[in-house]
Amino acid sequence: PPPSTGAPSLDKLYPPRQDGTAHPWHPVRAPSSAPSPLSLSPSLPARLTVSYSRSSGPGGQNVNKVNSKAEIRFHLASADWIPEAVRQKMALMHRNKINRAGELIVTSEESRYQMRNLANCLEKIRTMVTEATEKPKEVSKETAQKLIERVEKMNRERLRQKKIHSAIKQSRKADFD
Repeated sequence: PPPSTGAPSLDKLYPPRQDGTAHPWHPVRAPSSAPSPLSLSPSLPARLTVSYSRSSGPGGQNVNKVNSKAEIRFHLASADWIPEAVRQKMALMHRNKINRAGELIVTSEESRYQMRNLANCLEKIRTMVTEATEKPKEVSKETAQKLIERVEKMNRERLRQKKIHSAIKQSRKADFD
């Protein structure tokens, strides 16, 4: 077993399950027939820059002493473990999390523990990749037509209500003839 202190270990982040099988996101697992861009490769942690800092907010002495906030950075454009199309979509979807150097920054300070926050950051990255991988649902012509009809009906009703309101206001005006 890895030492309790020192560098983060993926065995701590993703310990084996009760039945002895590895966690699905653990990098050391049986190779599947088709490699997924979402699966972690054993060299992936070396490509990520992990840093820790003190969390913000309430927490008493613990928050002032312990560096529990985890931050993961990696250069998105050169992340060859993510397909090019997915990287471009991620850059558009998460442009507010990318700094001027082109690094995607993911942070977590939800837990009091470094390892949980690190696992949360990795999960956030996986979620980002998954969202960018998903294809948008195509709307059928019938559904699109129904949506257009609903919008037109709402607009007609809004204009009808405006005319009623305008008529009420006009009737309140004093006639100075």
